[in-house]
Amino acid sequence: MAIDRAQVRHVARLARLALSEEEEERFAAQLGQVLEYVERLQAVDVPEVEPLSFARRRGGRPSLPRTSCGLPPARQGAGAGARAQCEAFPGAQILE
Repeated sequence: MAIDRAQVRHVARLARLALSEEEEERFAAQLGQVLEYVERLQAVDVPEVEPLSFARRRGGRPSLPRTSCGLPPARQGAGAGARAQCEAFPGAQILE
């Protein structure tokens, strides 16, 4: 699929980019190559492969919702008394 300079100029204007005529030509050629590659990929027969509807992280532990220091959400902003019960803040208190 060919991309012409007018289309590149239009996209550049939307992105608020100032391109020279040389850059417009170069980007038109590069974008055309990308679209040709996408067309080739679409032609690949992959009936057994299910499409992904989400991105998945590789490795690591799963993200689980939790409070910052084990306190119920209603007590997280309760001040020094509630924070003193939290093991996430060891050490001497320097402010009273």
